[in-house]
Amino acid sequence: MDPFDAGAGGILRQPKAVWATAGASVVAFMGIGLVDPILPSIAAGLDATPSQVSLLFTSYFLITAVAMLLTGFVSSRIGGRRTLLLGLAFVVVFAGLAGTSDSVAELVGFRAGWGLGNALFVSTALAVIVGAAAGGSAAAILLYESALGLGMACGPLLGALLGDASWRYPFFGTAFLMAVGFLCITAFLGEQPKPARKTSLLDPLEALGHGGLASAAVSAFFHNYTFFTVLAFTPFVLHMTPYRSGAVFFAWGVLLAVFSVIVAPRLQERFGSLRVLGGSLALLAADVLALGYGDHTTAVVCTVLSGAFIGVNNTVYTELALGVSDAPRPVASAGYNFVRWFAAAAAPCLAPKIEEWTDLHVPFVVAAASAVLGALVVLVRRRALTAEAEELGARHATEDGVAVFAD
Repeated sequence: MDPFDAGAGGILRQPKAVWATAGASVVAFMGIGLVDPILPSIAAGLDATPSQVSLLFTSYFLITAVAMLLTGFVSSRIGGRRTLLLGLAFVVVFAGLAGTSDSVAELVGFRAGWGLGNALFVSTALAVIVGAAAGGSAAAILLYESALGLGMACGPLLGALLGDASWRYPFFGTAFLMAVGFLCITAFLGEQPKPARKTSLLDPLEALGHGGLASAAVSAFFHNYTFFTVLAFTPFVLHMTPYRSGAVFFAWGVLLAVFSVIVAPRLQERFGSLRVLGGSLALLAADVLALGYGDHTTAVVCTVLSGAFIGVNNTVYTELALGVSDAPRPVASAGYNFVRWFAAAAAPCLAPKIEEWTDLHVPFVVAAASAVLGALVVLVRRRALTAEAEELGARHATEDGVAVFAD
């Protein structure tokens, strides 16, 4: 079945609950790239260095990574709907508080609270969408990736538009939009069935004992280091106004969305997931090297182009994480995200430090090497990544029909 078919089960024919959750997910993902075009403005406004401002990403994703161990524990006890609302409430409060910050330390702390809310929301949203969507996991994953791509594209644009007046306004804007998302979830999403077995805090770590899931997580870790070097460090390299930087990352996000939702599934169907992933990681490495060593125009073009490779990789990694092991999808997703988000915390902190210790080019060399390591993991561990795929794919397809993975 074509997931884009407008008929029953297609990505465009989903219940209101799914659209409400996906819409709130767009805003949640907007929060990731929201600060991109205003990083230099925040540094100027709070008299901070690039490495200090980069902690906005580090605190956010460090808390997000650790909180992944909590999401299944919480949602299996209070239900998916209440977990989503709890996460949204955290984001509304801490995004609003971030806009009132008078120092980098305050802003970093509020972004950490924001990261906790985002972890509770984002991981549970994927499980809810997969469980409630018509058409099974294929349409659900593409809808989730569409929300991710749209959010990543619109975040920098919103940050630029509101941040041109003040770096504080994007944070207030996010708080308002997430409050709207809170109301939509309240109105359209009913109570979700709780799993038969409550998830423990250690379940995601135990799930990583599966060789295939652990391999996907480690490869995604290296990919995320490259991903967030581009996202968090490049704005300081481009030296552009918030509007121009926002436009660059909007174009980057559009490519991310198009390639994750439209191009990646077609490439996978023709060449297979692991070949597509390995090739895309290698191309991302070459692109990042060109970004680091090229002139200003080349850096802009390569920044935008990286969105295409990152979009393909995101889709393939999501499908691998949800389909390669026999762990329930929420548990597998939590374990996988626990590992990969640590790279998202490390890259924004390390990239400017590496520049301080060496020069402007070396952070991109490290990012390119990280992408190559991700490809090598896929190559070396390809058997573990495919050994149980067909059996588990058939099992998950059956289970999708009864929505057993809904939190």
